Amino acid sequence: MLDYHELKSYFEALNLTDKPVIAHASLKPFGYIEGGADTVLRAMLESFKSLVMPTFTYKTMVTPEVGPPNNGITYGAEKDANKMAVSFRHDLPADPMMGIVPEALRNQPAVTRTKHPILSFAGFNAEAALETQTLFDPLAPIAALADQDGWVVLVNVDHSVNTSIHYGEKLAGRKQFIRWALAGDRVVECHNYPGDSTGFNAIEETIKYDAFRVPIGRTAFIQAVSIRVIFAAVQELLIRNPLALLCQRDTCEMCNEIRGIHPVG
Repeated sequence: MLDYHELKSYFEALNLTDKPVIAHASLKPFGYIEGGADTVLRAMLESFKSLVMPTFTYKTMVTPEVGPPNNGITYGAEKDANKMAVSFRHDLPADPMMGIVPEALRNQPAVTRTKHPILSFAGFNAEAALETQTLFDPLAPIAALADQDGWVVLVNVDHSVNTSIHYGEKLAGRKQFIRWALAGDRVVECHNYPGDSTGFNAIEETIKYDAFRVPIGRTAFIQAVSIRVIFAAVQELLIRNPLALLCQRDTCEMCNEIRGIHPVG
């Protein structure tokens, strides 16, 4: 059974005590931890200079009947989901897909949360980075963290949840999308919405010599890699192959849209 002191020693083994971090986490491989997510979060907060986590809220999203073409979406197909959509508010819980650690971070009293109606971030001691987010540049905080020599920390999760890869795609010129969300009493158009991340584990080979991995027991682990390394690797991959990092699902409208821009043969 892991406790706070053991967890802190594992995080400190990454040698990131003077670095800002964007983290993604799953606790299940750890097994039982006394204090659960709050214990893990405490160990992280005391091991890094600052901590940011995505607190995305997909339940705010709505799909219009019509919209711009080539947008990786079927308009008018989500009428039932539209009826269940809720308006973004500052205290709206993060989507369960984010895991319980981001929600624990969001509930900390000294934490700042951004206002994007779909792609919000919560952060401790990261106000300058979080303030860069806009509706037109929702992932700007990741770029700001990179400018501060920030790192990605993956706790028991792989690169399919590594949001920093999305910003690397944007830097490489990969197509971004438009989505819509409820904010207050209106529908807001959200630009530069990223594509699908299912194929992101293809980055592993490119960054394997720059990533630090700390195994914990039989199945758990912590992995860290510089955000700048992520950005460079994504751009290198997409220069060599414009279809790199796309998923392999025939039904993925966003990845298929990108394939249409770069037809093979």
